[in-house]
Amino acid sequence: MKLTNLLIALALCPFIRGHLQAQSALKRSLQSANYKAELRATLSSHQTPLWLNANRHGLSSVSGDDGYLRLALAHENEQDITHNWHVGYSVDFALAKGFTSKFVLQQLYATLAYKNVRLTIGSKERPAELKHPLLSSGSQTFGTNARPIPQLRIETPNYIRLFKNNDWIKFKGHFSYGFFTDATFQKQYVQNVEGRHTTGALYHAKAGYLRLGNEQRFPLVFEGGLEMASVFGGTIHYNKSNTQLKMPTGIGTALKAIYGGGSDPTDGPYDNVGGNMLGSWIFSLSYQQKDWKVRAYFDHFFEDHSQLFFQYAWKDGLMGLEITPPKNKVFNALVYEFISTRDQTGAILHNRTSTLPYQISGGDNYYNHGLYLGWQHWGQAIGNPLYYSPLYKNNGSLTFDNRFRGHHVGISGQPTNALSYRLLFSHTKNWGTHEMAYPEPQHKNSLFAELNYGISNPTSPLHGWNATLGIGHDGGNQHGRSFGVCLTISKTGILF
Repeated sequence: MKLTNLLIALALCPFIRGHLQAQSALKRSLQSANYKAELRATLSSHQTPLWLNANRHGLSSVSGDDGYLRLALAHENEQDITHNWHVGYSVDFALAKGFTSKFVLQQLYATLAYKNVRLTIGSKERPAELKHPLLSSGSQTFGTNARPIPQLRIETPNYIRLFKNNDWIKFKGHFSYGFFTDATFQKQYVQNVEGRHTTGALYHAKAGYLRLGNEQRFPLVFEGGLEMASVFGGTIHYNKSNTQLKMPTGIGTALKAIYGGGSDPTDGPYDNVGGNMLGSWIFSLSYQQKDWKVRAYFDHFFEDHSQLFFQYAWKDGLMGLEITPPKNKVFNALVYEFISTRDQTGAILHNRTSTLPYQISGGDNYYNHGLYLGWQHWGQAIGNPLYYSPLYKNNGSLTFDNRFRGHHVGISGQPTNALSYRLLFSHTKNWGTHEMAYPEPQHKNSLFAELNYGISNPTSPLHGWNATLGIGHDGGNQHGRSFGVCLTISKTGILF
């Protein structure tokens, strides 16, 4: 009996040790929780200028005059390499005026991580991959422009070695399922104009990125990967006829969303893809010397399968150049991007028939869909905000005018330890959509300037206080002229 008990104890040792380490991680997280209180107000002459609204994880508005009081409590301890287990969490909400809702539950999540693998459940703000977080216009698939989508997600958030002793080849990725939270907003916003809205829509996302190179030994580093997402399930409500279309759900449908399989009830004999499937191929090549770096990148967006590989030429995409100069007080980063979405594999979509045995997979209609209300959450594009939010049209429709070309420039600097700035300018020329083209192309120019003052010295009585002043101006004939000012004041610190 004693031998049996000893064997059982030895077998349970790894699980007991892991349980104790997880308990220790939870204790550490409670002892070092961070708080944030933030007050923001925006005043505009018309609608909110683009860069006072965009890439704020959806905690923003196009109404022109808006604001919020935001309170957050969070803990993330990923940099603590002395422990294998990590626990994280966040409760982050805002009381808002002029937004699509008066109460915004911005983040609510819990994470459990073991070494380089992390499991997260809930809504969490996440950065875009291979894009400058402050200067880029944003990724086309997984951007920072819309409210976070609640999901169960497993990931390796940082690059890990594919081979034990090889620092030249690394990988990271994620896999998740979730659901959209804007059904009530959709119903209220589109009830008088749009022909449909969606309830109970589900979300699937995955991505994998490969990193080739070691900048400590060779200046060139390549990064590239595939991002894919699907909207599926739920119910399509047709407003005028008061009818409903139940979309396929269940485990089988969820599995088909992984590889873009299945079909919709309206496809008939011409199966396409179940739900709304989209994604991006993204590539980056950087060259780094001791005190400066230059990086070029490409983001190729696709809808369904037509541009997933090379069935059609890749005429659309976002191309960017990022320059990091030697340390100076004038500027610390410069970004230029060109984006084109005008082709979309052409305007014609035709399925193969017995009399015409040729298929033409055109009419990709980026960010829009025939059943779901496109790649948006709470009216904001989930990807790049140069696909201007349909809320700017203020006509009760959530359809994107998606054929455009644009130039975008961003520059940032830090003259002092406390003071930093950034400047953004974007110009777009928009043709509408293939189905509903503008009589004449419409233009939009968006200018943005921001000053940030924050006290980081822990000995200062103002430590943790931060003030940001943003000024934006939109011109052109697409959405009219608008001038806006935004002031944000925040206080951060450690709770215990």
